[in-house]
Amino acid sequence: MRNKELTPKEKEIKKEISRLKRILKQLEKDKLSTAEGLIHEAAFMRVTLQELKDDINNNGAVDEMAQGDYSILRESPAVKTYNTMIQRYTTVCKELFNLLPKAPPKKESDGFETFVNDK
Repeated sequence: MRNKELTPKEKEIKKEISRLKRILKQLEKDKLSTAEGLIHEAAFMRVTLQELKDDINNNGAVDEMAQGDYSILRESPAVKTYNTMIQRYTTVCKELFNLLPKAPPKKESDGFETFVNDK
């Protein structure tokens, strides 16, 4: 059985999955397996958002829609989809990055140690 050739979009999604996994490599194995679905969804959304952005840049944010004898201007369907998806993408990314271990807070120096060590 021959391997199916990946579409350009599938190749981009695969690259994005790899990028996200590199970012999230510090996750414990159980958290990483839990995050797997979110990683795939985030990758799909990021690639799709870029496609939508390209469509908006090429065709504009406003569409002209025929209404019998006249036409009306309306928000492009690509804009509507983009606006909805960017919110979902942001939420998924927040969920993913909240899984990362929290960095210990940096200890702010009050200058006392520097003062003592300089003496």
